[in-house]
Amino acid sequence: MRILRTAVTGVGGYLPEHILTNNDFARMVDTSDAWIRERTGITQRHKAAENQVTSDLAVEAAKVALEAAGRSADQIDLIIVATTTPDMTFPSTASVVQRKLGVPAGAAFDVQAVCSGFVYALSVADGFVARGLSKCALVIGAEVMSRIIDYTDRGTCILFGDGAGAVILEPVEGEGTPQDRGILGFDLQCDGTKTDLLYVDGGVFDSDFRAGKIRMQGNQVFKHAVHKISQAVESAVQKSNISIAEIDWFIPHQANQRILKGVADRLGLDEHKVISTVATHANTSAASIPLAWWEGVRDGRVKPGDLVLIEALGGGLTWAAAAIRL
Repeated sequence: MRILRTAVTGVGGYLPEHILTNNDFARMVDTSDAWIRERTGITQRHKAAENQVTSDLAVEAAKVALEAAGRSADQIDLIIVATTTPDMTFPSTASVVQRKLGVPAGAAFDVQAVCSGFVYALSVADGFVARGLSKCALVIGAEVMSRIIDYTDRGTCILFGDGAGAVILEPVEGEGTPQDRGILGFDLQCDGTKTDLLYVDGGVFDSDFRAGKIRMQGNQVFKHAVHKISQAVESAVQKSNISIAEIDWFIPHQANQRILKGVADRLGLDEHKVISTVATHANTSAASIPLAWWEGVRDGRVKPGDLVLIEALGGGLTWAAAAIRL
């Protein structure tokens, strides 16, 4: 029996022009290029201009994805934006993107799962597309993390960057086997008892009306990351009826090079199958997976027919993984 699958038909990305190097941070806090490289693998990160907001980055990434898919904005009927740095409390950043792109009326909303947001958003969009409720969906991960960074905290300020990545999703028919093109399986998890490990210390209901800055217990996050991410990957692989050995490309959330290596080693993945952009992008939260995916497509590594594995862990703690045949 033929079934509907959700295929990724276009991938795009956008990085702001301004770059902050490790040496720039060495002039702000007690750190050094060597210290940052050794502990994170990061050498630089992009920073949005003062007049740029998250929707601006999202729109630029969307335009690239639309061109790659051979689609136009008037064909989009669903927009989901994964972000933890929305333009405003409301309306959603997705609704602003809809207006800026000139997309006709259709569903548009945000998903908030921090660094896991893109995988969460992809799973929601899959529910629309695979049920025939969307013919052309736009899923975006976009962040301006520089607005919530404490530039006096050397443990966190060096980690994050700004950027946006996007994918176009369309329905395709499949046989219901792992050889089908499209999204094969997901695993999404959250452990709310760990909210104190990674969070922003202010917000709408903060008594001091602070915008809030990122706070993180880095060692504890690292401790949970490799274990929980590996669990999610193994579950997504099992649900997709594939094996780790079949994976062509592992595109993880770009949090820290040591975490990337730890997960790959635990899963037995060849390091040459891991797409890493953490050195030049740093951690762009919900944008990191689609941005790394875009880099892999642009340089010719990621090709149609490849089996791709994505994963992330973020505040919540949330973690997620998915397997996709391109």
